[in-house]
Amino acid sequence: MTTAAAPGATDVATAAEPLARVVRGDLVESVHLGHVVVLAPDGSVRLALGDPDVTIWARSSLKPLQAVGMLRAGLDVDGAALALVCASHNGEPGHLDVVRQVLAGAGLDADALHNTPDWPLDPDAAWHWRADGNDRSSLTQNCSGKHAGMLATCVANGWSTGDYLDAAHPLQVAARDAVAGLTGVAVDRTTVDGCGAPLFSTTLVGLARSFGRVSAASSGAEARVASAVRAHPWHVAGTGRDATAFMSAVPGLVAKDGADGVYAAGLPDGSAVALKVLDGSSRPRAAVLAAALAAAGVDADVLRPLGATPVLGHGAPVGAVVPAFGPGSAA
Repeated sequence: MTTAAAPGATDVATAAEPLARVVRGDLVESVHLGHVVVLAPDGSVRLALGDPDVTIWARSSLKPLQAVGMLRAGLDVDGAALALVCASHNGEPGHLDVVRQVLAGAGLDADALHNTPDWPLDPDAAWHWRADGNDRSSLTQNCSGKHAGMLATCVANGWSTGDYLDAAHPLQVAARDAVAGLTGVAVDRTTVDGCGAPLFSTTLVGLARSFGRVSAASSGAEARVASAVRAHPWHVAGTGRDATAFMSAVPGLVAKDGADGVYAAGLPDGSAVALKVLDGSSRPRAAVLAAALAAAGVDADVLRPLGATPVLGHGAPVGAVVPAFGPGSAA
């Protein structure tokens, strides 16, 4: 049975190609389809699989762009605090401390947060949070740094805070304008992200372009964002997370994962990559990101351990998730 897309929607399945193959033993067990684009420093397309112009919800990969909008609107944070504004954090104690600091700097506390309550992403952090008698919280939800930054931006401008998630709020208009400007793509669709904030559409190539611009910036809000996440990669994600691992290992990399199979990354020379896994799975993202960064010119020896994604049998590796392009790809 074929299900039609909603009226006016772009079908992300159109033109999707294999991005990675899951090999167990000597058989390909499954295949992840999707789209990937690699841009050269001048913004030209160096590599494309699928449709680089496909319209997507970039999910949390938009956070560094939203942070640029907040800084332009008067948010006054840098360093670890700005990295947390860009984060999908684990909810580890060090993350929560910085979120509280951003809120306190605006004269607020966690009660001002309107993001969807959730447990910490990190299993150990979640266990300790629950053992201490706590319930799901907006503070521990992975987007609380972004929301703290949004609230601090509102306070800096004298804007209302109770309705800061309204798409027509001046804060969200500033964020939308930053997304459109950095991607070079008009925002023609808006919906609600999992955390409750407005989510703006873009294209895959637009997402890559924006990360190239942020990563290559030498001044302004873009450079502040790039400096913050490079200096504080743990605050962008956390223990055991691939975004933290990639930025810690690849000099000058700015990278941000997003839900439903999205990833974007930029290099200091303006090269950039973006990918969308069609089935929304996070399983192939590290392997595909590593292959895309290799195509952008990053040392393959540095990337190899970052992209390694074993397939387990009885707890031991019996195969791997193998990218469908680049050196070492699966046929």
